[in-house]
Amino acid sequence: MPATKSFDPQVISILEKKIQLIKSDEGAIYLVGPIKLPVNLLGETVEFQWYCWLNCSEVTEDFERIVAKLSSANLAELQQSSVLVHGDFQHAENALIRFHSICHTGDIFGSKRCDCGYQLKQSMKHIAEHGSGALFYLANHEGRGIGLFSKALAYILQENGYDTVDANLQLGFVDDSRDYSDAIKVLKALRTKPVTLVTNNPRKLDALRNAGLDVKDRVQLWGDVSEYNENYLKTKIERSGHLNEGEGCCDND
Repeated sequence: MPATKSFDPQVISILEKKIQLIKSDEGAIYLVGPIKLPVNLLGETVEFQWYCWLNCSEVTEDFERIVAKLSSANLAELQQSSVLVHGDFQHAENALIRFHSICHTGDIFGSKRCDCGYQLKQSMKHIAEHGSGALFYLANHEGRGIGLFSKALAYILQENGYDTVDANLQLGFVDDSRDYSDAIKVLKALRTKPVTLVTNNPRKLDALRNAGLDVKDRVQLWGDVSEYNENYLKTKIERSGHLNEGEGCCDND
């Protein structure tokens, strides 16, 4: 669809300096940023740099064409992923990264049924304390890839005795359908040096290594265990293969 809206040349001049084209198998990823983003992190203000990206079938460096399409694309109905960068992420010898899957209930409402909200804040805290790193916030990963509405249905099944894995399977989904390929392309555009991954999930490690990235180390992230999420965390270990070296998860058995 051709661009029909004309913009003030100064507006385009400002915007195109902050847009980067990353080619993909399906078209292009348009990465916008960095944008200064001071964040209230556990009572302290920490400065991050924020990027957001958009998948598009059209591959062009005429960014005015892309901007012109946005007002008619109804992007508010769709989720876009983003990344928070701290410190000199491109050049630092050692940087932490976290691939964090969106969790509407945990990240926004503070749900205790999972540990997602805790992991989000703790990952940001680790990155800030480390001095350099990036948190990738992956918007199409709700419910391990099944979406928010389906996740609500899965929660109803969980309230009736199904664990996280079986609830997804009973709804016709696989246990975990998340894909990290776009995030990995963005990571490669921002940094080429080794990274340390903050995760308990071996599938994330495999995704990075299979893409040829140099993963120097892994930092596990367990915590916020309660009566509400203990079975959920056990299922992660026993059925989804999450790694636990005996620290912080379900130690009160």
